[in-house]
Amino acid sequence: MKPKIDYSLYLVTDRELMCATDILECVERSILGGCTAVQLREKTASSRDFYRTALAVRNVTERLGVPLIINDRVDIALAAGAGGVHLGQQDLPCDRARQILGNDVIIGVSAGNLEEALAAAEMGADYLGVGAMFATGTKPGACLVSIDELKKIRAEVRIPVVVIGGINRETIPLFKGTGIDGIAVVSAIVSQNDETKAARELKKLFLGLKE
Repeated sequence: MKPKIDYSLYLVTDRELMCATDILECVERSILGGCTAVQLREKTASSRDFYRTALAVRNVTERLGVPLIINDRVDIALAAGAGGVHLGQQDLPCDRARQILGNDVIIGVSAGNLEEALAAAEMGADYLGVGAMFATGTKPGACLVSIDELKKIRAEVRIPVVVIGGINRETIPLFKGTGIDGIAVVSAIVSQNDETKAARELKKLFLGLKE
């Protein structure tokens, strides 16, 4: 059965930005602070190392009741028994990934405009990662998505929308009234000395948007 996901505070890992020396400790502390989903992003790892890390992180996320999403790699998601995969616009199309992974796996798709969002929803995506919303070191040179475009996407699609790209304590309040389902965060958590505290503060700010 496909897991039901709370997208409110969606952690995306990045070893180059991580303050902790151990990714398992970073993930666990982040979840204890309120992260509700974890995307494992290993851009430079070999397939074998990515797989081994995915297995180890999955043990942590399963123990704490949070789904593990694999970035880009359908093969790693399948081999590691992850809860889902997140696909970029240059990755395997969502409908083909669905044929490989089956209906019980969550598939998210990145979207930078309404056209991409509608296409992803049509192909059966479970949620959208919309961005980059603001300039960010994790995606240098990325085209930015305006708040107006985000509102258009939210009005036209019925699947959850998670914003990504430069999401932090200063930018979260700007999403008031947009109807987003979650925020995807990288450095605002993993680059902090106290990931639990950072996650807790971000979660509080996001929940405040709903008030």
